This record gives sequence, C-alpha cells and structure tokens, in this order.
Amino acid sequence: MSDPTEANEPAEPTGASTGERHVRVVLVDDHRMFRTGVQAEIGRTDETGVQVVGEAADVDQAVTVITATRPEVVLLDVHLPGGGGVEVLRRCAALMADAEEPVRFLALSVSDAAEDVIGVIRGGARGYVTKTITGTDLVNSIFRVQEGDAVFSPRLAGFVLDAFASTDAPPVDEDLDRLTQREREVLRLIARGYAYKEIAKQLFISVKTVESHVSAVLRKLQLSNRHELTRWATARRLV
Repeated sequence: MSDPTEANEPAEPTGASTGERHVRVVLVDDHRMFRTGVQAEIGRTDETGVQVVGEAADVDQAVTVITATRPEVVLLDVHLPGGGGVEVLRRCAALMADAEEPVRFLALSVSDAAEDVIGVIRGGARGYVTKTITGTDLVNSIFRVQEGDAVFSPRLAGFVLDAFASTDAPPVDEDLDRLTQREREVLRLIARGYAYKEIAKQLFISVKTVESHVSAVLRKLQLSNRHELTRWATARRLV
C-alpha cells in the first residue's frame, strides 16, 4: 500500500466532459481516517469534479506535497503536528511567492474558536468551514474558493465580518504571531495552571513534547519561567 502522504500522480477525470468544472485538491489533516472519509465523500472525480492529488498529516508533509503538486485548493486542518495550519500557510507563501497560478486554502476544522478562525484567515486562507459540513456543501465551497471567493460556515460568516470590521477587533500581536498554533494551545493551558501531564493528556501528546513546546514559548517570548508566562498571557486576555 502506498504512503497516503505522498502526492498522487494527476489523472484525467473519467467521467467529466469538456467544459465541466474540475479542481485539483490536497487534503491536509492529521487523522488518516478523516482524510479517507473526505476522499470517499468528495473524491469521486467523475461525479464531483474534485480530484484529490495528495494528502498530508503534518506541516512538513503538507508543504512537501503542496509544493510538489501545486493544487488549486488545499483543504487545511487548523491543528497539525509541526506548527498548525498557520505554519503551512506561512511556509507555502514563502516557497510559492512566484507561482503563476495561486494555491488557495480552505480551512476545514472541528474548531470554531475565534483565535483559530482569525489566525488562519490572517495567515492567508480564503475560507473556513467546520467538519460538520456536508459533502455537497464542501464540494461547492471548494469550487467557490478556487474561483477566488471567501467562504465561511454560516455561523462563522457574521463573526468574521464583525471581527475584522469592529474597532474592537484584536490587533496584530507580533509576539503572539511568533508562536505556532500548538505552542499557543500549550501557552493557554500553562497559564490556566495545568500540569505538564494534564496538558499532554488533553492534547494527545507526550510530556516531553509539552516540555519542548514550553521551552520554545519561553524562548520566543523572552520569558524565564511559567509564572512570567502566566502574567504575559493574562495581560493579553488569553487565559
């Protein structure tokens, strides 16, 4: 069996006639069963016009597959090993700055948290839909993003407009933007008083990985210990 994170060779759609819409897509999600389900739901090229040309389970794999296949649309999970969806956006933007055809990103996540939505939209995604979306609506969203539209799940659309239009919208925080999505999650849990073991259990990672994230956060924010980190997070109302 081939590695699902490797790019698939492009294939001609078997049932789509000339002139019918067609889009090449890469799936990025760290849950293999979810990727398999999405592939089964939308990847019937002759019926949906969607051709899945590659898959990835973490940031490094995503950047490799996306730059190799140059799809029109990437379905991007927000929480990924290696830095999260924002890191994928940042690295792909740097590597494909001179690309003739744009690669557009549609966030597909279980999360509808404000910080996640604003983070990936600020990072360059064209839309954000949650995993409760139906297969038909997801296909339509993919084609809309391919055409350059901004697409959001109904409950998020008003929130996104309000967040960017309001004078109370959170300003760009250069210090916070240095952190990966996973580092932000660890930061918030540390600031809330969670022990390393509790954080590891909640995020499904090892204690050693938690320690590594904490060290990275302290280094990037130029802080000395978790007490300073807690004060920093509280001052920014991240707790």
